[in-house]
Amino acid sequence: MKRALLPTLLALLASGAGAIRAAPPQPAAPAEFADCAACHNDKPDALGPDLTGVVGRVAGTVPGYRYSGPLKRSGLTWNAQNLRDWLIDPQAVVPGNRMPYSGASPEAADRIVAYLAAQSPAKPR
Repeated sequence: MKRALLPTLLALLASGAGAIRAAPPQPAAPAEFADCAACHNDKPDALGPDLTGVVGRVAGTVPGYRYSGPLKRSGLTWNAQNLRDWLIDPQAVVPGNRMPYSGASPEAADRIVAYLAAQSPAKPR
């Protein structure tokens, strides 16, 4: 019996049927993201809300973070375009928000948004 199983097991291993597939690697954060990560991280004393999963999230809804009234009332759901606009000029997107950031270049904003999108799980349809 044991000898009969050995050829079958060897064939399965050779075919890759038993192989464990690794998750695709996550892209590295662009250098510009260091400016974001200085305030936005998963630590309890962070100055800004955690950005993990931000794409598709309703603005102003991370539990435990004290958002400005204008951001909470904005009605925004973060997507690539409005995140890009926000990174370039936060006050133009939501006047009166409290984020003390003067803005990124359009090229840097594109790199940051691509990174954030890769960190956000796909939403079920």
